[in-house]
Amino acid sequence: MSDPTPSTRRGLLDGLHRFAFISSFVYAVFIALLATPFFQRHVLYQHAIRVPWGANFALPEKYGLAPGKTMNLKLVTTDNVTIGSWFVLSEPFYQEYRARSPVLPPQPAVDVIQAALRTYPTILYCHGVAGTRAAPSRMQHYSSFSSRLRANILVIDYRGFGDSEGIPSDVGLAEDAQTAWRWLMGQGAKPEDIMIIGHSLGTGVATSLATSLARENLKPRGVALLAPFSSLATLVETYSIGGVPILQPLQTFPIGRKLIKRLLRQEFNTLSVIQDINVPVLIAHSQDDVEIPYHHSRTLLDKLLDPHLPEAISLPASPDVLLTKEEYTAYLEAEKQRRAVRSGLVRKTELPTFGTIEEFDGTAGKVVYVETFWGKHNEVGLQEGVQDVIASTFRLGHQL
Repeated sequence: MSDPTPSTRRGLLDGLHRFAFISSFVYAVFIALLATPFFQRHVLYQHAIRVPWGANFALPEKYGLAPGKTMNLKLVTTDNVTIGSWFVLSEPFYQEYRARSPVLPPQPAVDVIQAALRTYPTILYCHGVAGTRAAPSRMQHYSSFSSRLRANILVIDYRGFGDSEGIPSDVGLAEDAQTAWRWLMGQGAKPEDIMIIGHSLGTGVATSLATSLARENLKPRGVALLAPFSSLATLVETYSIGGVPILQPLQTFPIGRKLIKRLLRQEFNTLSVIQDINVPVLIAHSQDDVEIPYHHSRTLLDKLLDPHLPEAISLPASPDVLLTKEEYTAYLEAEKQRRAVRSGLVRKTELPTFGTIEEFDGTAGKVVYVETFWGKHNEVGLQEGVQDVIASTFRLGHQL
C-alpha cells in the first residue's frame, strides 16, 4: 500500500485543525453560557424536563397510586410562591380508611390527613433534579415507603418544577421545604413524628431544612440522605454526562478550577453544615452510582466522625513543601491513632449479597452509613435492604 500523498496529508491535518478549532470554540461557548444565571440554573436543576410531560397532578391514580389515597395540595411560601405537592396516606392507614368507606372520595379530606398524621409517622420527601413528583421512579418510592415503612409521605415539587410557580434557587428550595414543614405542623403533626428524606439534589434541601430546624431547637425523627453530594463545588469538578466529564479540561489548570468555583451561583454545601444536624442521620449510597460517586457519602461520614477522633495532622497543601522526619513520624502516628479509635467507634456489618452497614453513636444520636453494591443513582432508596435499615434506625413501620 502506497504512502499518502503530500496533498492528502495536508488535507488530513487541515481537517484535524478545523475539528480542534470548532471543538474548542463550542466548548468555550458552553463555558460562557454556563456563567449566565439562566443557563446555569437549567443545567443544575433541569427543571424544564417535566417528566411525565403534561402530567395531571390532580389525578395521581393515573401514575399508579390507589384511588383516594392522595391529596393534591397547593402550598404558598412566605415569598408568595405557590408550589404543588402530594400527601400520600400510609398503606395501613389507607386500608383502614378504605374499609370504613366503600366509596372513597377523589382525595382524602383534611380531617383524614390529620388523623393519618396522628396515627403513623410521616416522611417529608425532597426529590432530585429533573422530572416532577409524578416521575415513575418517584412513584415507586411513595408506594414502597407507604407500605414497607408504613409512613405517610408529603412530597413537594420545588418552585419551577412540575406545576409549581417561580424560578428555582438554593434559597428558594430551602424556603419550599420549610413551607412543607410548616404545613405539617399546621395540620397537627409533631416534629418527632416527621422523617426528612432527601435524594440527590434533595439531600442539599433536606440538610438545609434540618439545620434550620436545629437552630430553632426543633427535632424531627431523623434525616436520611440518599445518594448525597458533599458540596456542589466538589460535585461540579467531577460531574459527567453519559460518562463524559464535561468540565475535566478546566480541571487541568488551577485557574480553571478557580474559574468554575467562581462561576457557581448556587450554594449547596452539605459538608459544611452536616455536623449542625441535631438528630440521627442515615446516609445511603450505591457503589455503581456514576452520577454522584459514593466517595461523596464517605466524605460526609468522615465529617460526622471527625469530632470523635484524635486531632489530625494536616499535610502541606503544596507538594513543594517537604516534611521533616519528625513531622512525618508525628503524622503517621496521628493517623494510626485515628484509625484505632475509628475501628473502636464504628460498628461494621458486611453483607456479601448487599453491601456494608457502618454505624456509630454521634453527637446528636446514631449515625448510619449504608453502602450498597447496586442501586445506581435513582434506585438506592428502593433497595429493600436500605429501607429496612431506615425502618430500624428511625423506628418506622408501626403506629405511633
